[in-house]
Amino acid sequence: MNCLQKYTNDDSRFLVIDGSLVHYRVEGAGEPLLLIHGAFSSLHTFDKWSKALSGSHQIIRLDLPGFGLSDSMDGYDYSIKALVKFMTRFMDQLGIQKCSIAGSSLGGWLAWEMAISKPDRVEKLVLISSAGFMEEQNIPLPFKMARTPVLGKVMKYAIKKNVLRKFLNQVFVDQKQVTDELVDRYYDLISRAGNPEAFHALANGKYKSRSNKLKDITAPTLIMWGEEDAWVPIENGYWFQVCIPNSQLIVYEGVGHIPMEEIPERTARDLRKFLKS
Repeated sequence: MNCLQKYTNDDSRFLVIDGSLVHYRVEGAGEPLLLIHGAFSSLHTFDKWSKALSGSHQIIRLDLPGFGLSDSMDGYDYSIKALVKFMTRFMDQLGIQKCSIAGSSLGGWLAWEMAISKPDRVEKLVLISSAGFMEEQNIPLPFKMARTPVLGKVMKYAIKKNVLRKFLNQVFVDQKQVTDELVDRYYDLISRAGNPEAFHALANGKYKSRSNKLKDITAPTLIMWGEEDAWVPIENGYWFQVCIPNSQLIVYEGVGHIPMEEIPERTARDLRKFLKS
């Protein structure tokens, strides 16, 4: 069974943005909620959230270009500016003028950049272990590998299942959740043709800190963070709370970098309460 057969379902759809095929899903009915995954991931990271929330919201999630089942962007431009432009075009094609946006890690970075540059498109903002503070000392292991001159050039050969399992062991505190099925999913999708090169381009991009603009965010904001996040430290969660007006922070004890996967029921309950408030 190939990736397309294995990782699509009846809710899977495809559209073309700037010549690239993009995989996305729309589930449920109600107020729209757009979910954006992080680097090294795919829309499947929100499977349990979608199941929990689709009874009250229309859940829209996508594979970012060069991740999951979506094609890479032409020229491998993975600047934040280019990705925000891509997300805006995605919303335009789906006819979404304004919605709440929740993003994990890299997806959180894109979400808060959209809240700054496109405030009229963001109803409420949810940041899950969000990236965006430029700290060289806190670069996750996959990014360190991709930035290594030799390893970076052979990224697609260096990523083996045992390496993927090591990455996942870092992002989950509950190691029992790092199953063979989970490792297979991450491995199959990150090693898909074109995806390793896209990740290499993302990891080696030139990024300029815009955290000084966080004070300009007007959307009500919920910040969710695992206290034992090994990839993006909890201190960043407190900084987001300080910098973003009208924000609240929920810290989850004994949880790692992707709380929506590790404790989906609890985080979905907190998110639903925030969206209804």
